[in-house]
Amino acid sequence: MPRTSHVTRNRFEYEDEGKVAYLEFETDDLGWITLLRTEVPNELRGRGIAGELVRTAFEYAREHRLRVDVLCPLAADYLKRHPELRGDSSVS
Repeated sequence: MPRTSHVTRNRFEYEDEGKVAYLEFETDDLGWITLLRTEVPNELRGRGIAGELVRTAFEYAREHRLRVDVLCPLAADYLKRHPELRGDSSVS
């Protein structure tokens, strides 16, 4: 089964072999996106999928001119290791 990646109303998702990894988020009317939590099934771990989800979230924020609030510990750790993601987006 081919893997797919897409954005739903409140999640960035990655699907492979019927398993879904995701990064939950919220947006508000003030121009913020809040990254809440990441979940990757055991079967998908170790492939860099969580990092891909975080990178997708920052690209989404940049494209939609959103400021980013990072509550998810995994996303915060990834951001520390990849400060280039900050780009033009305001991160708290």
